[in-house]
Amino acid sequence: NGHVHIESSLLHPAEYATAVVPRGVSAVVTDLHEIANVTGLKGIRYLMDCARPLPLDFYFMAPSCVPATHLETSGAELGEKELQTALRWKNIIGLGELMNFPGVLSRGQEVMKKVRLARGKPVDGHAPGLSGEDLNAYLAAGIDSDHESTTFEEGREKLRRGMHLMIREGSSEKNLDELLPLGDDKTSKRCFFVVDDRTCADLLREGDIDAVVRKAISRGLDPIRALQMATINTAEYFRLYRAGAVAPGYIANLLVIDDLLKLSVDMVFYRGRLVAKDGEALFSTPWRTDPEITHTVNIKPFGIEALKMPAVKKSLPVIEIVPGQIITKRIDAEAKTEEGFIVPDTERDILKLVVVERHRANGNIGVGFVKGFGLKNGALGSSIAHDSHNIVVVGTNDQDIFAAVKEIERLQGGLVVAAGGRVRGSLPLPIAGLLSEEPLEVVVARLEELQREASTLGCVLPSPFATLSFLALPVIPELRLTDKGLVDVGAFKLI
Repeated sequence: NGHVHIESSLLHPAEYATAVVPRGVSAVVTDLHEIANVTGLKGIRYLMDCARPLPLDFYFMAPSCVPATHLETSGAELGEKELQTALRWKNIIGLGELMNFPGVLSRGQEVMKKVRLARGKPVDGHAPGLSGEDLNAYLAAGIDSDHESTTFEEGREKLRRGMHLMIREGSSEKNLDELLPLGDDKTSKRCFFVVDDRTCADLLREGDIDAVVRKAISRGLDPIRALQMATINTAEYFRLYRAGAVAPGYIANLLVIDDLLKLSVDMVFYRGRLVAKDGEALFSTPWRTDPEITHTVNIKPFGIEALKMPAVKKSLPVIEIVPGQIITKRIDAEAKTEEGFIVPDTERDILKLVVVERHRANGNIGVGFVKGFGLKNGALGSSIAHDSHNIVVVGTNDQDIFAAVKEIERLQGGLVVAAGGRVRGSLPLPIAGLLSEEPLEVVVARLEELQREASTLGCVLPSPFATLSFLALPVIPELRLTDKGLVDVGAFKLI
């Protein structure tokens, strides 16, 4: 797996390994910028230490953008000094995705220092929609790859300019069908598969990179080429020259499969040792918690009136969800008002969206509106809100939004469904407000129960919490909401 934020699985690394190793995943390259945005280097070090004894090769990219932008409040910052420290750690093999592409294009001093620190190592990109001279400038800065392409034309241009193309198929970000034709005889060596973000439910039901390979084969890609794009292509990009092939001198991470088309994995060997058979893990690894990263929700007290938005203008900028993508669109709608305040309009599916700062208790609360959830009642809340991971809640009324925020605060992180002013269900995420302490099957069961609750409230999205988690990410076009307010991503400024 060439690019994944394992925190999006909601699983501790030990449970993550239990989910993916029996599927045939023997190595992952992960950028831990989720936990880094909450707890900094100590969170990265904690997860690295937890991963070390597992029968799964974890390779890490040093998070390059913590925080992702100046348009939000994070729990930590990784500057030049912190990155120098991280890049010296064993198994940190490069620089993680450079999301601040405006900073790169303007040759921002801090951004360019980070790129120079990683000289000689892979530098991952993050360049949604970047093209022409801007793309040239981004590449000239020293960036090697991109996983944000969503169209054939965008992916083709990036390949032509010399980028390595990560073909992404995650839980919310599904780009394989558009990009797969680019993996032809001339270009496939520079293409490989990634998931970016994949939920625990999808890992349990469908798999990880194995599911992406199966889908690629079902779409007509030659099975051998599909396997290359999930093994040796990935290894060579990351300069892991003893991984990704069955050959003398290579690491003995091996899969035994009986059907190349179905890619059903019978046995998995890790460094020559049998670690999974017939879909079951043959290992268990005890792990510990760290009190420093299990109490991270720190909210300045506020009342329900802080969630109101005064009706200043008749027209309202609304974030519109694009099904199957993490990009959003901006639409302008007539505001529905009551007693001088803008309120949700369930008939038009225009719901209130709130982001509450939870790291420094600075009192920031961003309020906006979103279209695409379909809720007729209640609220959905999460302490996962890429990338700074403040509290994000969507709802039909302020009472349920407030109830969801207070429950997340009480749990010290989690996913919540509220309706009628009370909590209908929750999934605690005490590790940095991002990860559960429960086994895989328990986490999946509770997540799916929350999704069913959301559905009973009218939600039309298959993975509403995954979609919700990206609405505060101000580096993906077009419109986002952070604790500081509504962000025009293209203009890179608050509205």
